[in-house]
Amino acid sequence: MSKRSLASRSSVPRKKKTKLETHQQSRLDSFFNNSRQRSSSGPSNKGEAAASSGTTAAVTDDAFPLTAIARDEAYARLLADEDGLTLDVLLRLEAEASHKSPLPTTNGKPEVIDVDMLDDDEQPVAGPSNRAIEKSIADHRIESPPASSQPYKSTKPAFSSDSPNILPTYESLCIDPTAFDPGSLDWSPNSPIPYSFLAHTLSTLSATKSRIAILNILTNCLRCISRYHPPSLLPALYLLSNSLSPPYSPLELGLGYSIILKAIQQLSGLTSAALKRLYTVTGDPGDLAYEAKSNVRTLIPHPPLLITGVYESLLKIAFSRGQGAAKQKQAVVEKLLVAARGEEIRYLVRTLAQNLRVGAVRTSMLTALARAMVLTPPSQLEVSVPTDSPFHAADLLSAVKPLPSNAKKKVSDPARDELNEKFAQAEALVKKVYVQHPNYDHLAKALLEAGLDGLTERLPLTVGIPLLPTLGSPTRSLDEIYDRLGFLPFTAEFKYDGQRAQVHAAREDGSSSQIKLFSRHLEDMTDKYPDVCTLVETIFAQSPNIQSFILDAEIVAVDPVDGSLKTFQELSNRARKDVQLDDVKVTVCVFAFDIMYLNGEILLGKPFRERRSLLRSQFPPIIPQHKSAARFDHVRSCESEDGREAVEEFWQTAVNSRSEGLMIKLLDSGEILQEPTAKKDKVRRKPLPATYEPDKRTSAWLKLKKDYVIGLGDSLDLVPIGAWHGNGRKANWWSPILLAVWDPDAGKLVAVCKCMSGFTDTFYKALKERYPPDSETCAREPRWDPECDTGGLKPEFYFKPQEVWEIRGADVTISPVSMAAYGLVSKTRGLSLRFPRFIKEREDKGLEDASTPQFLARMWESQQGQGKDLGGVDEGELVDVIGDTDIEEESSGD
Repeated sequence: MSKRSLASRSSVPRKKKTKLETHQQSRLDSFFNNSRQRSSSGPSNKGEAAASSGTTAAVTDDAFPLTAIARDEAYARLLADEDGLTLDVLLRLEAEASHKSPLPTTNGKPEVIDVDMLDDDEQPVAGPSNRAIEKSIADHRIESPPASSQPYKSTKPAFSSDSPNILPTYESLCIDPTAFDPGSLDWSPNSPIPYSFLAHTLSTLSATKSRIAILNILTNCLRCISRYHPPSLLPALYLLSNSLSPPYSPLELGLGYSIILKAIQQLSGLTSAALKRLYTVTGDPGDLAYEAKSNVRTLIPHPPLLITGVYESLLKIAFSRGQGAAKQKQAVVEKLLVAARGEEIRYLVRTLAQNLRVGAVRTSMLTALARAMVLTPPSQLEVSVPTDSPFHAADLLSAVKPLPSNAKKKVSDPARDELNEKFAQAEALVKKVYVQHPNYDHLAKALLEAGLDGLTERLPLTVGIPLLPTLGSPTRSLDEIYDRLGFLPFTAEFKYDGQRAQVHAAREDGSSSQIKLFSRHLEDMTDKYPDVCTLVETIFAQSPNIQSFILDAEIVAVDPVDGSLKTFQELSNRARKDVQLDDVKVTVCVFAFDIMYLNGEILLGKPFRERRSLLRSQFPPIIPQHKSAARFDHVRSCESEDGREAVEEFWQTAVNSRSEGLMIKLLDSGEILQEPTAKKDKVRRKPLPATYEPDKRTSAWLKLKKDYVIGLGDSLDLVPIGAWHGNGRKANWWSPILLAVWDPDAGKLVAVCKCMSGFTDTFYKALKERYPPDSETCAREPRWDPECDTGGLKPEFYFKPQEVWEIRGADVTISPVSMAAYGLVSKTRGLSLRFPRFIKEREDKGLEDASTPQFLARMWESQQGQGKDLGGVDEGELVDVIGDTDIEEESSGD
């Protein structure tokens, strides 16, 4: 029996490095290896021709007398001891080690590289080996920068102060928006916004984790853009959110990492080996490009990059298809990098690598956009904002008092209070519209044309555009459900083990139909279910009065003969793209449980009882004659008015079936009495609406899963984020595995416990194949989005967060090392799960669907209320007690 203690939390701050999400690491290694072979073949014809003409097309042998091997050795020796190496220092070391002068100079300044003359075949010229670099390393050792949470940055500016490549300076965006004057910028009205301003914004965002500061920065940025050049607003929204199109659009950048590396290599003239060593120092593609270009200048200055131009270039990359697409994409990337200056380089490459990591999540973007529209309405509005509008704030700004320097000191300010009310109204409006119509293209156009007042009318719920679904709150027992809902009437429905789907359909011209199917993450999966599309055509044929609808449903695999339920694993065996009707092998049934739109009428505001009545009356069940065709049915349900015994019996039916449990839904809106949390608090009435609430985890929808129920064990949905090497017979596998909850407020994962039980030998082997050491999914340092807070739990290797596992534990306990739910139940400690056990993978869930710290805290509070003896806190000692026999027995239950 072996034990593994958790690492104690160190008081010394640990340096964090921002690293690329290396989802194509194997291609990266292949690129470097292939490039190394090419560089050893000698100088290219173009390089020789440029040298003979007297133009410095790339650094020649006189400047770089060392071979690629010698340079690799220099990098290896320097990087083994110090992280503070910058590219200019390395170049000087190489030149001095060869007993030659440093880089060629012109008028006392280093001679520049004409990157305009570089092409795909050009490589730096290699010279004879020179071992004298060792002495030079010892003579020029530099100190490492102090440990910092900021990404690696060179202490040397990219260009000299008189260089035309220096970016313009901007005012700080991190100030209170009421004190920020967007008119202070020296820009001409209706002139395109330079990309340098967006790079300044991104740089400022990356330097803070404060939510208030992030909102201020985004708000001030969007105010400036909408004031001076409204057409730049939409590209800015996409670039700040690191996306190209709406979430349901199939458009993707499709840019391989090798293309980015080739473009950087062409720009800098570095060998692939030198580029790889520099990447080891920086750990981030943006920092790599920034350092690689720090000694590169074009002979002819390029026009400044524009926000609109950068976005159009990204679209050009995304639309490149067919033969020669890779070269087309690389050409676009090279043009962008050549024209980029200073911080533009860093954030342009991070955008290309789709790894911005600046904390501008969707909620922050929408909040900032709403505030920007209140403070600085676009100048091109069709009508001016009326003074009686709830969003008119022109008269308030001059009356708002400056914020006190002491953040703890509160000053009475009626004008600021009124402005905050307008902010709240605007934020609620923008978020409400977006969750029903998640499309930045339409949102920006409507705001620029009509402002906030006309937003709802211009962007209604629309067939063909998915809305964000309502989410259920987990509960752990029927007793808890009755406690939370009181005497309000509810219905209990089967929670099927399938794939949630929104079904959008509308007749066109009385004949053809528009049909779209969307997943819970708004992905278009119409091509995946041609049999469901045929089912919709059947619904239209049988119901002439139905012209359009949006249904919320669960697509479940069923037996083609009797319609009995099958598992989600069987449903996942279906092909996912471009499925033909004749190729369908797994029969499905569409179990509809809600309707949000019918014949042009939006039903979101109606109570669930009324919506369900319309669903059942207008959409009868369909069992087609053809056995492989999709079926249509309503979910099985039981009403609370039938009595608690009936509900409990229905629950037992669900437990014995292949469903996941029950969904409890409030039938009519009402109120419940909320118990005070402190002695001085009063009993409050909490409203519970039975309306459809997009993108909300509401108490009107409660989910009761089999594994949530007391007596069956506690269950959470956790994300594997790291692991340690196993001991004994598990030495070749990962054991234990570090698991995390999802913190939606911070936008990051937080480690909660280590798990080593419930896994089969087959699962262990598959896990090692998915997460091999030092690969695209497994590294010694965290390098992926979202950020992971491991607290005192430091794994040997970090996993790329990409899976959700269902985990059951004995109980929730206070932990001195876990940061999960830190401050929610204890001011000094977090919560952990004791004796966690793996149940199954949740392929239907994304990272943001994982259990939250709030849910973990509620589980702990529920335990306390039941008087469970926790037996002391979790000190982080986990014992690997499971044997071979136990593992094989568990495989049948998975």
